[in-house]
Amino acid sequence: MTQTLTLRRPDDWHLHLRDGAMLKAVLPETARHFGRAIIMPNLVPPVVTSADAVAYRERIMAALPEGATFQPLMTLYLTEHTQAADVRAAAESGLIRAVKLYPAGATTNSHGGVRDLEKVRPVLEMMAEIGLPLCIHGEVTTPEVDIFDREAVFIDTVLDPLRRATPGLRVVMEHITTAQGVAYARSASDLAATITTHHLVINRNHILVGGIKPHYYCLPVAKREEHRLALREAATSGEATFFLGTDSAPHMDALKEHACGCAGCFTATNTMSILAEVFEQDGALDRLEAFTSLNGPAFYRLPVNEDTIALTKGEAVSYPSKIDTGEGMVTVFDPGFPLHWRVA
Repeated sequence: MTQTLTLRRPDDWHLHLRDGAMLKAVLPETARHFGRAIIMPNLVPPVVTSADAVAYRERIMAALPEGATFQPLMTLYLTEHTQAADVRAAAESGLIRAVKLYPAGATTNSHGGVRDLEKVRPVLEMMAEIGLPLCIHGEVTTPEVDIFDREAVFIDTVLDPLRRATPGLRVVMEHITTAQGVAYARSASDLAATITTHHLVINRNHILVGGIKPHYYCLPVAKREEHRLALREAATSGEATFFLGTDSAPHMDALKEHACGCAGCFTATNTMSILAEVFEQDGALDRLEAFTSLNGPAFYRLPVNEDTIALTKGEAVSYPSKIDTGEGMVTVFDPGFPLHWRVA
């Protein structure tokens, strides 16, 4: 029997589109289902100034398929040289919706990130004043901290002190991966957390058991099963604190399947099918719309999308295993189980 589920059109509150040929290849995969997305600024060179954001938005819109309705929500890459006046002007004009904090060296193209938070305090205080969210990649990068502990240590040693020193700062804990992240996100009304599709599906065994699986390697890295289950509970709870940020992060296969492979899972193509399957497994289909379509706009103080999408359940859905960028192939995330929900 066919089942149908109608949702407000979803948004993606953490998305990598890259640039050039990659942008042109992957943008249609997001624009097909999502109305808006928070666009990550970690290009080479990064999107640091309002002028950079204008230029990148123009390239995104030029790559949009004809007839597609999609709004890129731009962000700025926070550096120790970022000017508070530039950020304020970009926010007040509606050009940007957030600023992104990468600890230096935490993930792809983050070498220009922040090393000394005191050097960005004027920017953070201005953001608290105007209510502009700070999106944080929440991991420490000190070599003595185990990679599986980086998020929990960051919360205790960086994020909590930062918030105490900057009252009123609205923070999005991006792509949380731990039970500690879930608990901390629930601790204050000016906090929110995005959860990715792939972290609801995989734990660290998926990456390592039976041989290294490069297309399951991401940062923050997937953790133990107890943490995956905590993420599932949070995502399916319906609580306003948690919403979808896919962190869909395309890399050419040649760079993923490499002696030093890139981190990232490309999930834009099949995210909605995977999420419907996950929420159904957890008896929470009635809360899928909150996670994908309602909670994010509420935190970002934006209206929900007026249009809707319909998901139907039937025979197993077949998705392409790879996307051809014209310069190389990108592998689509494989959840490891059949998908029966499709976007109509």
